[in-house]
Amino acid sequence: MPNKRTVAIGFIGATLDRVGKGASRWNYWRPSVGLCQQTDLPIHRLELIHGLDARDVSLAERVRADIQQISPSTEVRLHPMSLRNPWDFEEVYGALHDFTTAYNFDTEHEDYLVHITTGTHVAQICWFLLTEARYLPARLIQTSPAKRKNDNEPACGTHALIDLDLSRYDRIASRFASKRLEGLEFLKSGIATRNPAFNRSIEQIERVALRSKAPMLLIGPTGAGKSFLARRIYELKRNRHQMQGRFVEVNCATLRGDGAMSALFGHVK
Repeated sequence: MPNKRTVAIGFIGATLDRVGKGASRWNYWRPSVGLCQQTDLPIHRLELIHGLDARDVSLAERVRADIQQISPSTEVRLHPMSLRNPWDFEEVYGALHDFTTAYNFDTEHEDYLVHITTGTHVAQICWFLLTEARYLPARLIQTSPAKRKNDNEPACGTHALIDLDLSRYDRIASRFASKRLEGLEFLKSGIATRNPAFNRSIEQIERVALRSKAPMLLIGPTGAGKSFLARRIYELKRNRHQMQGRFVEVNCATLRGDGAMSALFGHVK
């Protein structure tokens, strides 16, 4: 079977790809252009996402022309994308999710790379999440400028590939899983049990406690351990820097009349 074609996907660098004017632009490192100058990683097609205003369209056209000049075998496809706020996580993630859903991936004949050097930090995070979740059957590629001995050397920079399927990432994921298990054991207070209902309840409590800032209500009969579990939840959230202040325990069964408001909220003379 012949070698697969390499396809890169990424945003145009609104700042980095715009550096330099006229012939002087070749003296600067431009990530989208430099990506297609890597001698050991030929890019057969670049899917370049850009904004809709005239300035962004003009930049995208110039970058495409420059890439065709230094790498004639690279096809550059321009993809205009409307983003009112490129720093809005929900909007950017939704737009990129729609892009990946509509894209016709051909993993049998093509290898895909996601260029995470360009775009806002929000876009870079969204690229990572979509790739990690396998909405993008791709590896990440990061480019960076390299020191040149003289101005006659091409400003192509260097690149690094990040494969989220590698064992290094698996070790990172296992560390997160280990931390979650520590949280579950902390809530259980070291009590080993095979009771599926109890274990399921603790897992739900741990999930809600660490992912939500909403108040939690624990219900159950007297002596079930609600107060003890509430303290453990408080300590777990405080250890994860999600809560400050001290734990205050109030026996509501003892509250009577006017003293209830003072006990719960304090009072001044």
